[in-house]
Amino acid sequence: MLHGKDAEDRRIQKTLNLLRSALVSLIAEKPYDGIVVKEILDRANVGRSTFYTHFRDKDDLLLSGIHEMLGPVPPPSRTGTRQERLLWFSLPTFEHHYRHAHSWGDRIGTRGRAILHEHLRRALADIVADAMTDGSRTARQSARTVPTEVVSAYVASTFVLVLNWWLDKGMRLRPGEINQIFLKLTLPTLVAVYE
Repeated sequence: MLHGKDAEDRRIQKTLNLLRSALVSLIAEKPYDGIVVKEILDRANVGRSTFYTHFRDKDDLLLSGIHEMLGPVPPPSRTGTRQERLLWFSLPTFEHHYRHAHSWGDRIGTRGRAILHEHLRRALADIVADAMTDGSRTARQSARTVPTEVVSAYVASTFVLVLNWWLDKGMRLRPGEINQIFLKLTLPTLVAVYE
């Protein structure tokens, strides 16, 4: 039996999962812009004050789901090139989609997927930009030739393009295989930026 903090943490996590699931199911049914927080609360059977304890709005809820999918940012690694370390998110995201796609089925639909992937693209662009501007001399020098915002947008957009292609093809490739395709498309650009 769980006591104290552990029980509270599990209740919070259960509530957050209910809210995220409610939002995803609503996205499958109607345009994202038409979804209001009250619908999410009704679907999840969660109170308004509980929602606002954790989130500012539905965008914040959606972004939290994306960050939950990505997991914690790994500590700086000494293995691989700087460019490869910038792309740490790719394999975990492909693996997450592979694990959960069969349980989602076509429930979310093309429109819902487009909305989720646009938010994913923005979140990834921010993650890559933050990693690129970590204060290193190399990052500052590369920013003079190619702006960080352009590189991060390129990486994030390419990732979402590859992810959508993979999903449209029924995920016939394993996560590691599709990740290699993504890396082949993006690593040469990152190498050129950091030269």
